Amino acid sequence: MPSALLRPTSAAAALCRLGLRSPPPPGRPILPLSAARLSSYCGGAMDGCGHSTVLVLAGKSPQEDDLARILKSRSDTLKLLDEEAGEVRVLLRSEACHPTFDPHLYMGALTASRFGRLLIWSPRLPSTHDLVSKNFGELPVGTVCVTDVQIKGRGRAKNVWESPMGCLLFSFSLQMEDGRKLPLLQYVVSLAVTEAIKELCQANGSPQLDIGIKWPNDLYLNGLKVGGILCTSTYRSKHFNVCAGIGLNLDNEKPTTCLNAALREINSGSLCLRREDILASFFNKFENLFEVFLDQGFQSLEELYYKTWLHSGQKVVIEEKQEGQPEESIIVTVQGLTSSGYLLAVGEDDKSYELHPDGNSFDFFKGLVRRKLE
Repeated sequence: MPSALLRPTSAAAALCRLGLRSPPPPGRPILPLSAARLSSYCGGAMDGCGHSTVLVLAGKSPQEDDLARILKSRSDTLKLLDEEAGEVRVLLRSEACHPTFDPHLYMGALTASRFGRLLIWSPRLPSTHDLVSKNFGELPVGTVCVTDVQIKGRGRAKNVWESPMGCLLFSFSLQMEDGRKLPLLQYVVSLAVTEAIKELCQANGSPQLDIGIKWPNDLYLNGLKVGGILCTSTYRSKHFNVCAGIGLNLDNEKPTTCLNAALREINSGSLCLRREDILASFFNKFENLFEVFLDQGFQSLEELYYKTWLHSGQKVVIEEKQEGQPEESIIVTVQGLTSSGYLLAVGEDDKSYELHPDGNSFDFFKGLVRRKLE
């Protein structure tokens, strides 16, 4: 398969690293554990916890609350597998006073029957993705893990994301059987995020934020990156065990922009988006979209997806250089997605091309590989 380099016909937008920064400073000494001192015990969610990690469990219904109590009773089975995490302390929401993420507010807005009903919140984690994926067998499918500060988050191509306060950072679990649909799942997740934000703006009487999907898994606002999606899977017992992770910048205006800064620019009121509302709205949307996706395939969601993504009709240039041959440039126009989830483009000669990413999550146009469709 020949390699090819694609470049945009216009300048690429500036990139936002979603609050990328150095790890927090070392934590202060561990204080005696009590509900009233939870924030101090965890370094106020901004400082390093140093020697321990606190996990607060909450359920939507009495059944999920029972599961939370069972998990607490055998909390030594929960694995973080990170030496910086230290000892794991598990609390129920009734034992945690004034967490910075409000489980009651979140659960009150959640209507989904399968996803997000068991919540794990932590003020600081190495990675929500790792906690969910490494404990897949211990947690019910649909469990969500949320953190305020993430120091070893994961991106595409093994990129590491370190995110401060002001971001919605979460991962959740799901299962699928059809491996042919699996590559398209990240598009369903992306669509659920954008639809959730649109619904919240509409419900609050606010103008819509101009948030769009940059293929394959980034979220952009006014030409700048504000979020990203990562889906990983393992195959076991005829099922794909999937962990989906989402990072969304709500309040960090530097180095570029964030959702609430953009909202203030278009809305003279004091409305701001809260993490609890976005997370609940996401699961309410995702559950419905996921059911349609499983029953009817992604084709039934394509029209809605294409209204949100940023590439319809985009022209790009494929540059090829093979040994002993002059460089060849081919102008193609993006038409949509192929059945396998890659980009479908058509050249001026009406030939179709399937475009593959090279694993670079920052520059969609750099180092893509293409092959002609039969």
